[in-house]
Amino acid sequence: MDLERPLPTPITPECRPYWEGARDGKLMIPKCRACGKPFMYPRVACPFCASRDVGWVQATGRGKLFSFEIAHQILNKAFKVKTPVVLAMVELEEGPRILTNLVGVAPDPKQIRCDMPVEVCFEKLTDQVSLPMFRPVGGGAR
Repeated sequence: MDLERPLPTPITPECRPYWEGARDGKLMIPKCRACGKPFMYPRVACPFCASRDVGWVQATGRGKLFSFEIAHQILNKAFKVKTPVVLAMVELEEGPRILTNLVGVAPDPKQIRCDMPVEVCFEKLTDQVSLPMFRPVGGGAR
């Protein structure tokens, strides 16, 4: 199998709910049961209060584009995606930011703007692994 992107291996216990959710078309994020704050990236302790009482919630999958970069060259040979590609930092409605790709829009800075509303979509890599990505809500920037 020749994939455009490397698979997340190994899938660690603290990340398993994220990848299982993505496989099922759900964006799952960790949330501290002690202080109630959601966060991203998955880890064993809350970055806000250091509690190890961490659970998982399904995010709405909506957010806004916080920042982006249009990459015209991929230096890691494990990535075989065609360039240019839009790398994006998305701020989820729940608060955390997630590093991802922006798809469904031309890789043109005239078509993309910070604060544009985005929504999650999933790219199936294998039967067990899907990758969360984001696309503009309504098909593009306004």
